[in-house]
Amino acid sequence: MEASLKIADPTLAEMGKNLKEAMRMLEGSQRRIEEEKEKKLVSEDIPGPLQGSGQDMVSILQLVQNLMHGDDDEEPQSARIQNIGEQGHMALLGHSLGAYISTLDKERLRKLTTRILSDATLWLCRIFRYENGCAYFHEEEREGLAKICRLAIHSRYEDFVVDGFNVLYNKKPVVYLSAAARPGLGQYLCNQLGLPFPCLCRVPCNTMFGSQHQMDVAFLEKLIKDDIERGRLPLLLVANAGTAAVGHTDKIGRLRELCEQYGIWLHVEGVNLATLALGYVSSSVLAATKCDSMTLTPGSWLGLPAVPAVTLYKHDDPALTLVAGLTSNKPADKLRALPLWLSLQYLGLDGIVEKIKHACQLSQRLQESLKKVNHIKFLVEDELSSPVVVFRFCQELANSDPVFKSVPVPSMAPSTVGRERHSCDALNRWLGEQLKQLVPASGLTVMDLEVEGMCVRFSPLTTAAVLGTQGEDVDELVACIQSKLPVLTCTLQLREEFKQEVEGTAGLLYVDDPNWPGIGVVRYEHANDDKSSLKSDPEGEKIHAGLLKKLNELESDLTFKMGPEYKSMKSCIYVGMASDDIDVSELVETIAVTAREIEENSRLLENMTEVVRKGIQEAQVQLQKANEERLLEEGYVLQGVLRQIPVVGSVLNWFSPVQASQKGRTFNLTAGSLESTEHTYVYKVQGTGVTPPPTPSGIRTKQRLPGQKPFKRSLRGSDAMSETSSVSHIEDLEKVEDMSYGPEQSTLEARSPEQPPGAPAPQASQTEALQNRAQHPEDDHPQVEELESLR
Repeated sequence: MEASLKIADPTLAEMGKNLKEAMRMLEGSQRRIEEEKEKKLVSEDIPGPLQGSGQDMVSILQLVQNLMHGDDDEEPQSARIQNIGEQGHMALLGHSLGAYISTLDKERLRKLTTRILSDATLWLCRIFRYENGCAYFHEEEREGLAKICRLAIHSRYEDFVVDGFNVLYNKKPVVYLSAAARPGLGQYLCNQLGLPFPCLCRVPCNTMFGSQHQMDVAFLEKLIKDDIERGRLPLLLVANAGTAAVGHTDKIGRLRELCEQYGIWLHVEGVNLATLALGYVSSSVLAATKCDSMTLTPGSWLGLPAVPAVTLYKHDDPALTLVAGLTSNKPADKLRALPLWLSLQYLGLDGIVEKIKHACQLSQRLQESLKKVNHIKFLVEDELSSPVVVFRFCQELANSDPVFKSVPVPSMAPSTVGRERHSCDALNRWLGEQLKQLVPASGLTVMDLEVEGMCVRFSPLTTAAVLGTQGEDVDELVACIQSKLPVLTCTLQLREEFKQEVEGTAGLLYVDDPNWPGIGVVRYEHANDDKSSLKSDPEGEKIHAGLLKKLNELESDLTFKMGPEYKSMKSCIYVGMASDDIDVSELVETIAVTAREIEENSRLLENMTEVVRKGIQEAQVQLQKANEERLLEEGYVLQGVLRQIPVVGSVLNWFSPVQASQKGRTFNLTAGSLESTEHTYVYKVQGTGVTPPPTPSGIRTKQRLPGQKPFKRSLRGSDAMSETSSVSHIEDLEKVEDMSYGPEQSTLEARSPEQPPGAPAPQASQTEALQNRAQHPEDDHPQVEELESLR
């Protein structure tokens, strides 16, 4: 590139140098931005006044870089700049050159633009086997089809230039589109041409024979005959050489014969047109070379940024093409081909063919690998030359046909089929999102097909050149699919068991949400829950929020979420995907017990608030009475004065010691009553006459082996365990059970029947036992020995 710039004029050389420097700065400044994220000012994204002194190129490019990559909190955008390559730089250079070339004098500009347009047209027609064709370069992919429709109108309606839409009113034109055409195409044509929507005719796809994504030729012929009988004019037919969804190709050969019979313009578009550059082309795609026009998108096929789409067409009347807008006398319109003209020269014929061939080989590689993967069904039209692979996870046997069926089993009820369809769609949506995150270079797309349901599409012809997809990425994609299959199959197996367990557990309600890919959805019905209403419940939301927190603290392999997202609905707990064999009964029991304890604790706190308030008021009244009685006892004022005299006070204290009585009140939360603190000061312990209830133990789960995560099935009954290992595991479980009782109960069991004099009755609480144990630490060893002898 530098050698070629030496022979150019100084302005052109400087332009190339500046472009190269700008691309280097944009590509390398991302690392500096990541290092200086903390120093970045938020005010940079706020529009401000234009600076009077101006800025240098480095500052401007830095601002562009910040705007391209967004804020720090946003998700990182697709790294297109890093994968542009040298051919992409040539395409970007074409836009700068176009602005520079437009400053030439008119004669030199006319010659240059004519040469660029002629070369690009000739190269594209030869590469894609479209002989004697003309080219129209346009930025919007659908713009070429709109121009072709306008050309067809001028060709079929000779008086259209004079009479305008009055001619169309007398004989309405009809444009035929396939049901598998890309969405919004028909509406775009009507808006651009000013035609009413009845001028569009949607042709259904095959239902009995052939692909269900191909246009039904027999039905199309019937529609054409009906329109002719009604006085309409069949104008144009849009066929697909690779549908937007699954990449299937219509029977273009049969459609071309039908169009020649009725004088209809045939236009072809689709990703499979790229295979015309290869040595082997399927017959259906090869028939597109005989059509009236076709639209190509070489930018996505070759990884070229900002290059125009191309519509190749055949027409003999230059005046009509000029009126339709397919040709122009303005040099600026011809300069649209300049970026593509530069890029095609840089790649060369071999480079163009190699990129398209590489993309097709990636599809074949994935297709061959998926044939060996169980429960993955794929939908392809031609196993030998299909550049698009569509696959999905199915619940069928491993020995079934790898091409999945789109028609449900007739023996199943419609409701069951619909539920299974939504359930499988949710799993495939989850699978597609996981694969997109794990292998971003694959360029996968998750789409919802009308018949097959949710599927994952791999179309390297439109993504491989931009993302730089290689064969290793396909192998990694297959490995990720295989690693996710156990999660999908295990989740499906546990769904029905989870539903039965929830329905058989009191207080739990199973929520049927087919769009959730996990094990299931459950809701806890508290005492004040209005089952007939679906509105939000604040008390239920509080219980479910606490339940979600408790479940996430268990550190299990399951994921839990609270939903739904719409606040007008009641809260539920969504149980995620299961990667291993889960004990569903333990899971459901844990959810029920935890939710019930959260509800009881919340009620206890609410009731205790009122009890404590009344108890405090009563305690204040009693303490006030006690203080008044103390002032009236035994003339404390005179005795207090005498006791303050040094000698007299000592003699008086020796003959009549002071007997201070410490009186107070304690509030028993268990009994809800006030009690005197005299017992506490006499025996130095807090004793109550009522035994408190046992403290809730939180989540009650079965004893697990050491290292076993929650909700895992126990391995005690496994045949692989030896007798010795079984005994050791049982001993571990006994130790866990002993620890669960706590040191307080063990101390009470090992305590001798003798009690210290004046001690409270055996109904003393656990707190009293702990205090006695603290006062007599020397008794710990006999207690432990007695406990061991009892065992």
